[in-house]
Amino acid sequence: QVFPLVNSIGLNEQELLFLTQSASGPHASLASWSGIPDVGVVSDILFWILKEHGKMAERASDLTRIHFHTLAYHILVTVDGHWGNQAAAVAAGARAAGTQACATDTIDTSKVFLKAPLEFVTSHTEAPSKISLNPDEPVVHWHREGISFHFTPVLVCKDPVRTVGLGDAISAEGLLYSEVYPQ
Repeated sequence: QVFPLVNSIGLNEQELLFLTQSASGPHASLASWSGIPDVGVVSDILFWILKEHGKMAERASDLTRIHFHTLAYHILVTVDGHWGNQAAAVAAGARAAGTQACATDTIDTSKVFLKAPLEFVTSHTEAPSKISLNPDEPVVHWHREGISFHFTPVLVCKDPVRTVGLGDAISAEGLLYSEVYPQ
């Protein structure tokens, strides 16, 4: 009921898993995440949400953007033609996670560590691509049937100071850097 009314949502791994379980989506039999959520599984579920509930020509829905955030990485998923500046937006959300959790104005490399997978596949239900992270270009992009995915690792705070409201801060920061295209 909510998806047709909103343009964008932000959610974490628990919310994503609950959503696919409650609506019998892909990987719905997964009871819980074992460690860092598998990027291919997350990608499959995000793709399903936008394909089944997002804005399409034959569907009255405004949902065109999802910012997924977990401790180790973020993925920004958009229906093509509705949003711009996704690389900067997903990077801004990841930066906000590190700075807010560590209570610093900028990323202090002595206070953070990398927990993201350095290699991953983009799907477990479609023909996957295997992606290797490049530290010089930390935002990677792939495309699937009119939907774009932007992935970036998060520099995780070793000793978190502020975590209350972190998900909201991540989503808001990413949205601040996003460009919406008028339709």
